[in-house]
Amino acid sequence: MFGIEDNINLILHEICKSHKESNFAKLPVPKLVAVSKKQDDYKILEALKVGQKYFGENRVQEAEQRWSKKLEMYKNLELRLIGPLQTNKTRAAMELADCIHTLDRIKLAKNMARIAQELGKCPDVFVQVNTGEEQQKSGVTPKETLTFVKECLDMDLPVRGLMCIPPMSEEASLHFALLKNIAEDCGLSGLSMGMSSDFEKAISFGATHIRVGSAIFGDRVKSQEQ
Repeated sequence: MFGIEDNINLILHEICKSHKESNFAKLPVPKLVAVSKKQDDYKILEALKVGQKYFGENRVQEAEQRWSKKLEMYKNLELRLIGPLQTNKTRAAMELADCIHTLDRIKLAKNMARIAQELGKCPDVFVQVNTGEEQQKSGVTPKETLTFVKECLDMDLPVRGLMCIPPMSEEASLHFALLKNIAEDCGLSGLSMGMSSDFEKAISFGATHIRVGSAIFGDRVKSQEQ
């Protein structure tokens, strides 16, 4: 059974291999975002010890509890919020995270812009696109994305790219290709796409950030799944 260090090294190797074989080999190697949500803290500490830099959390409150002190101790850390963001948690998210991957509605964008003016800073943001147009999933529709991105940029929000989570029942490559095309239309280079089961495919379509949890840490804490 592999340990966390072995898992991270194996994934980094696969990232570099897939990137080298892709049409994007001249671009920077995609960043590995270790999805630490609902994981035991000792696993996170193991990942930190081997130099993992980027971590992803779903909930602001859990992220505050886990990362507030660690962000002071590990100066090179970058925390990314990758779960749906409630409007009333906007300020806390912006004060804590280096990047928010789930900007998905104009109300949230306006709130972020207002708070950014008050704070004098704003984390980088990715717009979440609901490529499968699933009713139960957050994100702007593909047709709405260009207009939405323009509105966000007009508010001086630092939009760096797009994010998607393909439908479980559909071929992920179709959604990665779609997100890549939309990002090009928007003039954006960042693509947050690909998880434990499909990150190699995502890299072949130009992913700049992949979000991997179980392949690094194993199963989540059962008591926190409720």
